[in-house]
This record gives sequence, C-alpha cells and structure tokens, in this order.
Amino acid sequence: MKKSLNVVWLKRDLRTDDHESFYHAEKLCDDYIVVYLFEPKQINYSDYSYRHQNFIFNSILEMNKNLSLFNRQVHIFHADADVFFNYLSEKYKVNSVFSYQESGIKNSWDRDQKIAKLFQLKSIKWKEFENQSVKRGLANRKGWDKLWFEYANSKITSNNFTKNDFNLDETPFDFNIEKFSFLKSYPTKFQPAGEEYALKYLDSFIQNRVKDYNKYISQPERSRYSCGRISTYLSWGNITARQIFQRVKKSQEYQMNKRNFDSFLTRLKWRSHFIQKFEVDCSYEKISINRGYEQMNYPNNNFLLDQWKKGQTGFPLVDACMRCLIDTGWLNFRMRAMLVSFLCHYLEQDWRRGVYHLAQLFLDYEPGIHYPQFQMQAGVTGINAIRVYNPVKQSKEKDVDGKFIKKWIPELSKINSAFIHEPWKLTDIDLIGISIPEIYRVPVISFKLSTTPVKKQLWELRKDDLVKKESKRLLRIHVRQKKIKK
Repeated sequence: MKKSLNVVWLKRDLRTDDHESFYHAEKLCDDYIVVYLFEPKQINYSDYSYRHQNFIFNSILEMNKNLSLFNRQVHIFHADADVFFNYLSEKYKVNSVFSYQESGIKNSWDRDQKIAKLFQLKSIKWKEFENQSVKRGLANRKGWDKLWFEYANSKITSNNFTKNDFNLDETPFDFNIEKFSFLKSYPTKFQPAGEEYALKYLDSFIQNRVKDYNKYISQPERSRYSCGRISTYLSWGNITARQIFQRVKKSQEYQMNKRNFDSFLTRLKWRSHFIQKFEVDCSYEKISINRGYEQMNYPNNNFLLDQWKKGQTGFPLVDACMRCLIDTGWLNFRMRAMLVSFLCHYLEQDWRRGVYHLAQLFLDYEPGIHYPQFQMQAGVTGINAIRVYNPVKQSKEKDVDGKFIKKWIPELSKINSAFIHEPWKLTDIDLIGISIPEIYRVPVISFKLSTTPVKKQLWELRKDDLVKKESKRLLRIHVRQKKIKK
C-alpha cells in the first residue's frame, strides 16, 4: 500500500511565517512534505535569470534553518511541475497539495492549468490561497480598495510546526547543485535573501531610514538608502504586504513620520493594484494592453538596443543606471522609468525589445508590476499620461553633483561636475590630462534629444478611434467608477 502524504508547494512564498499553506497542512492527520521546483520550462523562459534563482535558493536555505528544528526541510527538485507531481502520485498516495495563487505570466498560468487537470485526474485536492489580496476572477475594481484594506488589517497567520515523521525517498529529480554551480556563491552586491533579512530591512527603514523617504525617493544614489528596499522580499514572498502594513502602523515611529510612512504604504497598495491588473489580463507581457497601439511603427535599430543593454549609450545617467542594475539588481522607480522612456521614446525601440532584459536584471522582478509599468512608461496604455524623461534634465535634477554617475561610470570620475551631465560639451582644453571614452563625446544619438517620429506617433494615436475605444474598456476594468449623476 502506498504511503499517504500531503504537499506544500512553494512558488513566490518563500517564508515560514504568515503562510496559509503551512498552517493548513499542519492541521491534517497525514504528514506533509515541502517542495520547491526549479522547473525547466519556467527558469529557461525569457524573463528568468541566474540572479532570480540565486535569491530563491538562498531564501530556501534560510527557511531550512528554521524548519530543521522540526526535522523538516524544503525539498528542491529540478523538474517541471506536471512531471514531478505525476511521479509523486505514482509513488505515494498524495491527498492534498497546498500552494498560493500566482499572478504570473501565461507560461506559469498554462502550467497551473495543466496541474489542475492532473490533480483532478489523480483525485488530489488542490487548495490555492489568495496571494496578498490579489483577487482571482475579478471583473472590475468595484469595492477592491475596501477589500485590500480588510486584508492589510486582517490577522497575521501564526505558523507553528510539528516534528516531521515522513521520510521521502530519492527521486530522479533530486536537486544537484553541481548542475547549478552558480548557486554556490551569492553576489555580495545583491540584497541578502530570506525572511530574516526582509524584517531587518523593514525595521531599519521604520526606525531610521524613513525620515528621508519622500525627500530622496527620486534620487538614484540617496534613494538606495532612504527607500524601503523591501521590493525584492515582497516579490519572492519572504514577507507579506500584511506584515509590512501592520508593522509600520503599530510602530512607535509612525506618528513621528506619518507623511513619509503614508506615502510608503500608498505605494504598497499600488503594488497590489498593478498585480491585480496583471491577474485580470496577463497579455500585458506580449501585447500592448491598448490594442490601438499595435499600430505603432518602430525603427528598432539593433545597435542602439545593444548599447542600451550594456550601458554604453553616451548619456551618463542612462548608462550609470543600467550598469548599477547589472551590478546590484536594484534601481529606484524614477530611474527605471527613465530607462524605459529612453529606450522607447529616444532610441525608438518597441517596448518588447527591452522588457525581458530588465526583467532579468531586476532582482525584485514581479510580473504584475513589471509589464504594466513597462507599458505605462512606453506610453502605450492610452489611459496614462505619456511621460518622456529627458535623461540630461533628470541627471541635472536628480544627481546634481554627479555622485551616482561617477560611481558607476569610473571613466568619467575625473571630470569636473559642471560637465558630468553633458560630457560632449568638454573641449580639448578641458580634456588636457584626462581621457574619456569616445562614446561620451559622441553619443549613440544626438545629444539635442529632439522629438522623434515615435513620440509623434504616440501623441497622434491618442486621437485614434481604436485607441479611444480601448481606453474606455481599460478604464471600466481597472479604475473605480464614479457614480454617474442623474
């Protein structure tokens, strides 16, 4: 007779506290195992990168430190979900599987649909829990704000663990770190992984860093300290929005820095708002959500795209931001928006040509944030203002002394700060005794940053009938509707 067991299947919920799957698995008679799958069809997809896997792996290592006290561990496997669960159900009597809903790209949605059919065929109960107040099957935003606040103020799940008595046999899919040798070391410039660090970062923000939150939020260098820096922990589920909301609200510091904290909590809610958009329609990944903008015509110069990806455009702030991302995996929101704007509005690239590159670089990559925001900054939603960020203007305003630029572009470190934002203005006399790369004397496009045909198209399409029709459709779905006066 097959041994009976239950399964906690981890995805973007890498923590041991405020965790519904663990809570309900503990209530059942039969013991359970905890699994994480490095799925080839997921990790080999265009949006994934080694840095994501590294953060995931190190988050699991920390979970295992906590679970080892109860003779438990997160078992890591290298297999696609349907293959793994089919094997597991042949070897054991799998009664129930617990996991969180995932508001991911179509790739993960298709996976879950396949798994649902498999579990139904195998008579396995699959309990999926709502992920941080993102509602599945929501037709519009009526009452959504109220539901979010109800979640944020609801009781945090207290997880208590019992001793494990179940011994899992070896499988053909057991994780072999030799095949993932890049996981043996974690880059020191990345934020450290795991729920312990999530709480440390949050507490340091609450106790000290919050005081400059609004003041420096748009500055690329100072924001690295003054921002919450918890987006990565939220993206991979080291911490929940509910934990953050209540920890902030209950802190002694809240009233002393109420304005800054409220701005921070507003953005926490915005995060769920954008993930809710993606939950409703994951085609954001590949198609302009306003179908009218599929009429756009982009030159799509490959050389310009490659220079943008490498941080070699000749525009100091653009290049510094890209190099910072490559090295550390994090950048503040304003600079992310500028990178996308520069790509689409000045280099005249279709937004799809850069969307996976940044997805791979962002250590805090969250599909529900990434694709809607990318389209917003590209100007193809029809319901948001077309924001064109001039990189020279942003540089002068947000990195006044050039500290961020000089940090990430050491080739320009000896330049007088008066020229750091526009090095092409340096004369031969200014460069006596100094050598800078030619790209900063002659950038990949004209430093005058004139209006491009792409920008003209974007504005002209605002008047297009299909764009207008699509804009109304999107507003009905994603925006709270005000009562119409009779």
